[in-house]
Amino acid sequence: MINVTLKQFRYFNALARHRHFGRAAEACAVTQPALSMQIKELEDTLGAQLFERTARAVRLTPLGEDLDQRVRDILRAVDEIGDLARASDHRLAGRLRLGVIPTVAPYLLPRVMQRLAADHPDLDLYIRESVTPRLIGELTEGRLETAIVALPVSEPALEEVPLFEEDFVLVRPADEGHLPVPGKEGLRLMRLLLLEEGHCFRDQALSFCDMATGKPREMLDGSSLSTLVQMVSAGIGVTLLPEMALGVETRSAEVAVQRFPVPRPSRRIGMVWRKSTPLANQLTQLADVVRAAA
Repeated sequence: MINVTLKQFRYFNALARHRHFGRAAEACAVTQPALSMQIKELEDTLGAQLFERTARAVRLTPLGEDLDQRVRDILRAVDEIGDLARASDHRLAGRLRLGVIPTVAPYLLPRVMQRLAADHPDLDLYIRESVTPRLIGELTEGRLETAIVALPVSEPALEEVPLFEEDFVLVRPADEGHLPVPGKEGLRLMRLLLLEEGHCFRDQALSFCDMATGKPREMLDGSSLSTLVQMVSAGIGVTLLPEMALGVETRSAEVAVQRFPVPRPSRRIGMVWRKSTPLANQLTQLADVVRAAA
């Protein structure tokens, strides 16, 4: 019988994800020598090398690649054993890891956190803000319990629970507020400012404009909605904004806001979680709180 420990598996998982001993040790809240020692002991126990170490990179060996998915499955199953005990309580309590996309987090989370603090004081909520592909990856690997994203995500292993829908609006320089609202053809001829690659909001805006995923004419990329609105205020171009962001992003910018005619561009926001999680009842309660806050 091979004598390996869950600690070794967690350190292996961290190193496989980060491909860097320092960052993996930081993620595990241990020193780098302690992590290195556990990895070495795991390799000695298995009698084979799991990582290829060079001066510039850490790579999984073929055996390490085979072990990686198995270790993730094992760790997820172990975490769900603890969730089984929590599920029997039926209360929204304990530690919960929630992922949120950046075009939702700053506008919705303050209201959600206020409601949770008042109605569910025993809940210890950990927030992870990132783009959809990363959140879905962390969710399927068991590093998050749930995530708030734009639907659909179309992952067979995930449950999708709709929360609300919201329209997109056009934000343009203040001195252009008297101009007619452009249609899709007009937008394609404008200097369109959108979020950089990886944001689902970018893809939704491009879809509305009937643009390919490559760069349309004169499009510039920004890292946040705040950046885009300030660039519009400076007269650099126009952008689309989800309705929930209007109050925050336009209050200090000299811009004009225009609504598109029906059918308006919109998105559907929802929560997703693993179909296998024992915490479905608690996550449904959390979805109700988010829906009410929105």
